[in-house]
Amino acid sequence: MRKFRVQVNGNMYEVEVEEIGGVPTIPQPAPVALATSPTPPAPAAVPTPAKAAAPAPAAPKTAPVASGGNGSGVTAPMPGTITDVRVKSGDRVEPRTVVMMLEAMKMENEIFAGRAGVVGQVAVQKGSSVNTGDLLISIDPA
Repeated sequence: MRKFRVQVNGNMYEVEVEEIGGVPTIPQPAPVALATSPTPPAPAAVPTPAKAAAPAPAAPKTAPVASGGNGSGVTAPMPGTITDVRVKSGDRVEPRTVVMMLEAMKMENEIFAGRAGVVGQVAVQKGSSVNTGDLLISIDPA
């Protein structure tokens, strides 16, 4: 048995831990003497262009905007239930305007307009169940 003193959230505890299986101890490394004379820096390596494609940027947390007709539509990013509709037909919106709330897996998610314009049609109402990709609202250009 080995005893340790551990501090958790400001409280000091004394614990005993049993060593099992005879794990060998790790030897301490020998001290290394530092050189007294400076060594010249190594020449910098010339970077070579990478042949692999750069990773795609992370998708934004806003609802995808699907094009259709003379405006664009905001679609559901995931299946869930509409808990609040904050706009009506004719309202002016900006890209970061929260247009509705979508509850999915017991979490409320803000659905943003994603573009500036005027709300054309609100395709869902409070309490509606939606699937991924369902049209929520259409936004006509301003």
